[in-house]
Amino acid sequence: MSIAIIGGSGLTQLTTLGEANTVSQDTPFGAHSEGVCRFQVNNSDVIFLPRHGDQHQSPPHGVNYRANLWLLKSLGITKIIACNVVGGINDNMPPKTLVVPHQIIDYTWGREHTFFDGKNTVMKGVEHIDFTYPYSEALRQRMLSFFEQAGIDHLNYGTYGCTQGPRLETAAETQRLENDGCDIVGMTAMPEAALARELEIDYASLSLVVNWAPGLAEEELSMEVIMQLVASEMKKVCDFFPNLLKFLELDH
Repeated sequence: MSIAIIGGSGLTQLTTLGEANTVSQDTPFGAHSEGVCRFQVNNSDVIFLPRHGDQHQSPPHGVNYRANLWLLKSLGITKIIACNVVGGINDNMPPKTLVVPHQIIDYTWGREHTFFDGKNTVMKGVEHIDFTYPYSEALRQRMLSFFEQAGIDHLNYGTYGCTQGPRLETAAETQRLENDGCDIVGMTAMPEAALARELEIDYASLSLVVNWAPGLAEEELSMEVIMQLVASEMKKVCDFFPNLLKFLELDH
């Protein structure tokens, strides 16, 4: 099994998997995010890719998603666990909730959202992928089984509303997201999930709620408080990664 973990905000390094070797190579779509590492965990290759770079230098709309996904495919990756930091909209998804979303609504614009753009010489033609269910259900169910057996609190559903960023949403935008059926809101699920589907890589998300979406909390949003919560809760995620990877390997 070859699996990749894509780290989001608060997860630019992964130290719980042991020693790592740095990975860097050219792609037909430009430079991938900096700080990519390869681990040997049990009998598997594990690639860690910090989506925003090792210093969190790339904003959500500025990430080269195509280069990142192409790199992972070229390294033989067949499964991706994407870590996302999100705001909670659904009343059942307050801060500190771990969500394994099942759907996406895309509100982004101007991002390079497909390999089949008619311009590059690598992925020619037009491909209309089936994106009815944007996350790999088999991978989602294996992750959910692990959380159940490990006794880790989580929610097994959620519609992820992906906004452009890097600013947070207005209260009116949050209301629109809620009206549209979004349970959580973030900035990085798209086009990452669609690109993984185009490359036939199984893809699932661990979405960590770190704040109520703008307009839903009585107190004013504080980025300092949010980042403190990101640090503490993301540490818990890092701590269970070795056991999650071992569990997924048994299914290989």
